[in-house]
Amino acid sequence: MQKRQDSGAKPHAWLAALANEPRVLMLLPGLFWAGNAIVARSVADEVPPVGLAFWRWAVAALLIAPLAWPHLRRDVPVMARHWPVMLLLTALGISIFNTFLYIGAHTTTAINIVMLQTAMPIVVVIATFLIFRETLTGRQAAGIAASLAGTLTLISHGDPAVLLHLDFKRGDLWMLAAVVSYAVYTALLRLRPPVHGLSFVFATFALGAVLLVPFYAAETMWVRAMPLSAHTLAAISYVAVFASILAYLAYNRTVELLGANTAGLVVHLVPVFGTILAVLLLGEELHPYNLAGIALIAFGLWLATRKAD
Repeated sequence: MQKRQDSGAKPHAWLAALANEPRVLMLLPGLFWAGNAIVARSVADEVPPVGLAFWRWAVAALLIAPLAWPHLRRDVPVMARHWPVMLLLTALGISIFNTFLYIGAHTTTAINIVMLQTAMPIVVVIATFLIFRETLTGRQAAGIAASLAGTLTLISHGDPAVLLHLDFKRGDLWMLAAVVSYAVYTALLRLRPPVHGLSFVFATFALGAVLLVPFYAAETMWVRAMPLSAHTLAAISYVAVFASILAYLAYNRTVELLGANTAGLVVHLVPVFGTILAVLLLGEELHPYNLAGIALIAFGLWLATRKAD
């Protein structure tokens, strides 16, 4: 795989070291996307979905612009030459995925959002095979299976019957479409132009916001305007900084280091961190099934990433 111009930051040695530690990097998207699902559901009655998606990417692009600026003069011509790939990756991984997730959050539950996201590693495997004819190693397959079993253990509270009685809603179809979109984005990341990671995320964030402008305008005029409140500003701040800038930098670099099939497993960390946050912040009780599920996911990730040693 062609190495980019250091997706990791160079000014500090610890940042450079972190950029080459995929097992650490892959923890960050799971942590921040766990919060994204909760935020999306918590503001669903107040914040329109396209508006949340538009301001998420617009604010994220503005915040990361000063850091990306030193690299953009060199990288903009490269990205311009690869504009079809840039447009496709932006549409799939930025505009479509998150907008569909936020639309789905209006008519489904947070647990269903997490549940459907657990299918993403499998959809990534299907996408990489259909597009690039890439197959799984035995260790990767075992790791995905163990990690998926752990995720389902957490979601079902250790009772498989719970999975049979989940109440699927219209929003789940939006979420399923979002999962397919992001899986294809993950598979196609290997085609991204050889530019700095900061240039890439700035360009995709800014272009993603631009692609949403007509839909945001239509939503504002004919559905509901974006409210200005402390709750809204807090939600936008979280999804822009943590679920966007930090999560995408870490995820894109993980795909670069480990490949799409293994990197897709970060989604299985979403319920892990959701459980941990609930125990630490909400005082919820830790049950044996929590420990069993987390252990299975940890084992699956260890198996799938072992070849990176």
